[in-house]
Amino acid sequence: MKIRTLSFFLSLFISRDLFAKYPLPWQINLQEAATPVAQQIHTLHNMLLVVIACVALAVLFLLLYVVLRFRAKRNPVPSKTTHNPILEVVWTLIPAIILLGIAFPSFKLLYFMDRTHEPEMSLKVTGHQWYWSYEYPEEKIAFDSYMIQDADLKPGQQRLLEVDHEIVVPIETNIRILVTSADVLHSWAMPALGIKQDTIPGRLRETWMRILKKGTYYGQCSELCGVNHAFMPIKIRAVSKQEYEQWLHEAKQKFAS
Repeated sequence: MKIRTLSFFLSLFISRDLFAKYPLPWQINLQEAATPVAQQIHTLHNMLLVVIACVALAVLFLLLYVVLRFRAKRNPVPSKTTHNPILEVVWTLIPAIILLGIAFPSFKLLYFMDRTHEPEMSLKVTGHQWYWSYEYPEEKIAFDSYMIQDADLKPGQQRLLEVDHEIVVPIETNIRILVTSADVLHSWAMPALGIKQDTIPGRLRETWMRILKKGTYYGQCSELCGVNHAFMPIKIRAVSKQEYEQWLHEAKQKFAS
């Protein structure tokens, strides 16, 4: 029993390469970052975790100090102090400095996430109830992507995450992503890529990605969109540029519009 428990906890930390593909039961960390945007999101997250921990410890220390220093036994005659200008300035300035320290990297990250100024290709995403449509505008390729039902899953495939037609993109490429919806609000979310973009009917929204390493990445619709909201998975296979060119040749014959 002890060996099984130890193996479980070790797997949470050792098998980090699995985290980039899909969420695991009892996972306690973020999925491994696969794009520059996701890397910066994780860096900001880790910084905020340190800041929050320091603030929580400071508040705990002050509470314990007040409880012990100003308890009735030590202060039979309670203080009647109404204000302290220096203390009030300090407890105003410190939170303001902390907030500014959080705001500047946050705004920088938001600007970085917004769009790429040098796109090398485009991918258009359209949300439907309840599937996704994808289009490669430069290549005149378009197809729909539906979730594979449980009865049709093959050994090794992930339940609720596999699709009949996956997105294929090259690594080390700036990809502009345009998202919209054909009916209601959806949300195209890929945790490992640092993307979560709402798709809005009648509006075209933009984001981007640059996948750094080959692999298969999974996501899901993250905006409640109806009875089958939970059955709108996203699957992206990142390949080398040579493999992508080969896939394009095959896809143009299969999906050309």
